[in-house]
Amino acid sequence: MHLVLSARTRGLVVDDDLRAMKPDAWLVNTSRGPIVDEDALIRACRDGVIAGAALDVFDQEPLPPDHALRRLPNTVLTPHVGYVTTETFRVWFGEVVEDIAAFAAGSPVRVLSA
Repeated sequence: MHLVLSARTRGLVVDDDLRAMKPDAWLVNTSRGPIVDEDALIRACRDGVIAGAALDVFDQEPLPPDHALRRLPNTVLTPHVGYVTTETFRVWFGEVVEDIAAFAAGSPVRVLSA
């Protein structure tokens, strides 16, 4: 899933939602940790309710070394770097260079306020 975190999406996925998933399903969260009830997810993975979870985001970042998610064999955990691709870096750094050059030339781009 990939949703914005808001009052409406915080805690959106809870025990009942995880139990409604098929036992061979994986929950994938690449947006914001608090969208999923982390304790419910740990139980679901531990108890075989779902096959596992692939997470790029967590309630607390960085994820503490002794966190329960790290001890589960059916989790794939990355440290909030799911966006990192060659293309993303090309665009990102290209815009940075463009911004600096435009500022130096006296005509800044992507100005938030005048």
